[in-house]
Amino acid sequence: MIYTVTVNPSIDYIVRLKELTLGEVNRMDYDAKLPGGKGINVSRILRELGQDNIALGFLGGFTGDFVEESLKAKNLKTKFTHIAADTRINVKVKAQDETEINGKGPEISSEEVDVFKKQFDKLTENDVVILSGSLVPSLSKDFYFELIELIRNKGADFVIDTTGESLMRTLKEHPLVVKPNHHELAELFGVKLNGIPDIVKYGKKLLDLGAKHVLISMAGDGGLLITPDKVYYSKAPKGTVINSVGAGDSMIGGFVGTFAATKNSLESFRYGLACGSATAFSEDLADRAKIDEILPQIKIEDYKD
Repeated sequence: MIYTVTVNPSIDYIVRLKELTLGEVNRMDYDAKLPGGKGINVSRILRELGQDNIALGFLGGFTGDFVEESLKAKNLKTKFTHIAADTRINVKVKAQDETEINGKGPEISSEEVDVFKKQFDKLTENDVVILSGSLVPSLSKDFYFELIELIRNKGADFVIDTTGESLMRTLKEHPLVVKPNHHELAELFGVKLNGIPDIVKYGKKLLDLGAKHVLISMAGDGGLLITPDKVYYSKAPKGTVINSVGAGDSMIGGFVGTFAATKNSLESFRYGLACGSATAFSEDLADRAKIDEILPQIKIEDYKD
């Protein structure tokens, strides 16, 4: 089973209007309320691929009820830990400029954390847990590392979507896949990357430090998969970028979902690229039809220095 963890989910309240004028009454042209959170995004992509998964995390109040009911309406399986405080609301204003006002998240008690952690007692070596998104201020900054210890003690695999020092600290625990983009990779090692050879060089260092697979997205320049045996490259498919939010989550969902089903790194790379690009070319997260439309454009080749 694949489990996704969204510690700090939200209602994403999207407002669209032609122009936002501060200090005056503005009338929207369109609005939508969607369940938000990086792990939730991964769960939605996994569902599009037909991959069974369970969404975990913390939900509370009427806002939490909305998120849970919205996910159930999409036929997603959930086992959220219910808390006393309200799940946050993030406001996304799309006008002449895009403006986001994000809530900080609810207070979570130690008792609620204990209830949440008990779910990891049932993990087996056949499971994968995907940890994504920000923590709430009331949780320890080491919360994800506490979860990783529980996961590895059960022999399960994990994926954590993070960057910087937090990513480096997880590598010794052998994550199934890490997914920095080329800018994040440069920041990790404090270097300037001059072209794909440099990206490959430093991507391999992440393998040496413990990652099982390294995915590197390079925006319009395509993507790389680095494994202990080979390096693979694919050009970016053609399309108009509409929505970059959720593209990285989609890439992780495509890779992990396919790998769980096939254990084939190359096919997982293909689906990861297709899912990420399909979301970038969509208003919301990609659906299966858009993923299938993009798949034939993904041409993977062996990378040679």
